[in-house]
Amino acid sequence: MTADKQEVAGWLTTARANAGERLSKAGMPTKRDEYWKYTNPSRLTAEVTEPAAVFTSDEDPMFDQIDRLKLVFVDGVFDAGQSDDLTLSGVTIEHLSALTQDTHWAQNLFGVLEEKGQTPVSRPMAVMNTAKAVEGFAIHVSAKVSKPIAIRYIHAANASDAFVHHVIKLEEGTEATILESGAGAARFNSVLEVDVADKAAFHHVRTQGRDHDRKTATHMFARIGEESEYKSFTMTMNGVLTRNETVIEILGDNSQATVAGTAAGDGSSFHHDDTVFVTHDSVNCESRQVFKKVLRNGATGVFQGKILVQPDAQKTDGYQISQALLLDEDSTFLAKPELEIYADDVACSHGSTVGAIDDDALFYLKSRGVPTREAQDMLVLAFLGEAIDEIANEDLADEIRDRLANWMARRHS
Repeated sequence: MTADKQEVAGWLTTARANAGERLSKAGMPTKRDEYWKYTNPSRLTAEVTEPAAVFTSDEDPMFDQIDRLKLVFVDGVFDAGQSDDLTLSGVTIEHLSALTQDTHWAQNLFGVLEEKGQTPVSRPMAVMNTAKAVEGFAIHVSAKVSKPIAIRYIHAANASDAFVHHVIKLEEGTEATILESGAGAARFNSVLEVDVADKAAFHHVRTQGRDHDRKTATHMFARIGEESEYKSFTMTMNGVLTRNETVIEILGDNSQATVAGTAAGDGSSFHHDDTVFVTHDSVNCESRQVFKKVLRNGATGVFQGKILVQPDAQKTDGYQISQALLLDEDSTFLAKPELEIYADDVACSHGSTVGAIDDDALFYLKSRGVPTREAQDMLVLAFLGEAIDEIANEDLADEIRDRLANWMARRHS
């Protein structure tokens, strides 16, 4: 960790101390906790980090072929030498260590959305991040940003243990895209707090690195204003334990929030958990949760998703789907979809299914001369397509499809 860095802003020190007190009271999660019963948190909370071999690949890093501003973290520490200049029209990017003003705008975000997101469900791993993280950026968006901001996390040391915390504020009528990629560390804990003002649009695409032994816990907390849009997509491949938590609060009328993801797991050591909580607190808003997992050779997938509709959130449209494609009889998918509705005029639905590759579709492709393995891959990609389609930028969506296709092809070699 880099916890010995000097903390220069009084409010930042206070926020971390407050989180430390909250963590002491809440304690660390255990498998007895309701929202951890499908995922054992012990590897994320252990005092000593399990070593994780550094993964090497001849593939180009994600998003390298697009025009973007690049920020690089190595084992959770910002590397200015590998990063681009932080200057970009329409946005101000500051490292947490540079937040010297006691009146800085980030004072109203750092740890604030995370603390709000502890109710009604406790999220101690996020509290621990707020208490410990000294690495990360405050990103202030004041216009429509011309190109994405790409944050790359590099895992370089076998026993690295990293905490990274970002806060992002989009002013009214602005738009920005944040890209995240890479494994981060042997054990990686990240928090992203996002404030989307009225008539603003936030796009987020994340890929979690192919390191086979990594352990990851991520948390996204979002507050959404009126007539605004929030879209987040995550692709996960490999890793022994991944827990992605998303907490969204829709506070303005006529807004839309989407959180989607795909996971491809191979082997009994693979465990992937998506846990989502969306609160509707305004009129005529839409939310979508779309998650697809492909599992084989004993892999495990988990989905826990909730839509909470408050009494005044009339004309809510909430959609939630979680599906798993099991490529053998040894893999497991565990799902807990929830709806809690206190308004009358709503249209909310949830569905969760588990199945194998459709034999009729496979037979059809094979009868047209498509080899069996290629036919299976085509059907897997088609299955994952609904989640990938939630990405607004088609170039980014195509790169995701290409990486998934390459992952499946490697499994045949």
